[in-house]
Amino acid sequence: MARPPALMPDAAALRARVDARGRLALKVTPGAREESVTLTPEAVLVKVRAPADKGAANDAVIQVVARALGLAPSRVSLLRGVTSREKLLAVEL
Repeated sequence: MARPPALMPDAAALRARVDARGRLALKVTPGAREESVTLTPEAVLVKVRAPADKGAANDAVIQVVARALGLAPSRVSLLRGVTSREKLLAVEL
């Protein structure tokens, strides 16, 4: 059975969360059943299927966030939070 597509917010709403220095703060859930990006008043929540093992979840987070923003994955990089669920990404808009 095919996996459902990732649930994504409006790209403009997500871009509004990127600060003036091009940073985006996230809370990540690895090993989730489905991939999604959810905007709450307090945070940007990202769920990825990849497990938190050997950087697989970090790579998946970059892929999912880039897709949600409509950017190439090379324009999104991890600044802080390699081993944490709270991450800070650099985004080149």
